[in-house]
Amino acid sequence: MAAKNPLVTPILKWVGGKRQLLDQIIPLIPECSTYCEPFIGGGAVLFDMQPKKAIINDSNSELINVYTVIKNNPRALIERLMEHKNNNSEKYFYEIRALDRDKSQFDSLTEVERAARIIYLNKTCYNGLFRVNSSGEFNAPWGKYKNPNISNEATIKALNEYLNKTNITIKCGDYREALKGIRKGAFVYLDPPYMPISTSSSFTGYTAIGFGEKEQIELKKQCDLLNKKGVKFLLSNSSCEFIEELYKEYKVTKVAAKRAINANPDKRGEVDEVLVRNYELD
Repeated sequence: MAAKNPLVTPILKWVGGKRQLLDQIIPLIPECSTYCEPFIGGGAVLFDMQPKKAIINDSNSELINVYTVIKNNPRALIERLMEHKNNNSEKYFYEIRALDRDKSQFDSLTEVERAARIIYLNKTCYNGLFRVNSSGEFNAPWGKYKNPNISNEATIKALNEYLNKTNITIKCGDYREALKGIRKGAFVYLDPPYMPISTSSSFTGYTAIGFGEKEQIELKKQCDLLNKKGVKFLLSNSSCEFIEELYKEYKVTKVAAKRAINANPDKRGEVDEVLVRNYELD
């Protein structure tokens, strides 16, 4: 097995990111012919594993555009990020954030400009998270950071090399499309938008489309289909009665994660999450 590159790490901070749970997730992942992650988000698990063959997907087109640009045009991306770095200020931040308020203006941006915008906003907004309102407009406020790592050249170069030297298929769309054609021998890690455990915790605005009970039940059906095919899967979700009951025929393990995204500051801190799998550990 080739040595992993420690510089291959998430370029974006993402709601529900898995960096802090890697020690609990990675040991559960079996050897596989193809690694599949239909809700890629920040990609912490993928970039830690660095599989040689993978299918990654997300419904968030801005996120997937970032990965596509890093793969295809890293030099232009770094140059644009350097411009953002040189211009960075509160006024400039709000000017760049406002670009998606005007559809014709936003549509005129190149793929590189869109990718650089998302990375810049992610590095400089409050709490460093991608968050949109119900209209799909980026709405996190200015973060007041003294010296944010906006250009992040080392990470971009490492990700570019990884995405090009391996067989990674990048998709953008419904997670069910990404699961089509998955066969026994592949492994699927599912990290969907979590089931809210309280009204104040449904702070998962990285897409304008909700993911409620109906969507969670549909996801469980997809897991059942994978199980029938003999495909091993691991799923992350909230630790709550609804989810634990939904997946009761599978192996459910509780893990503690620190979350800083609750709308209510008093409820930020360590929360239980669950890891659900359909296989025994070797």
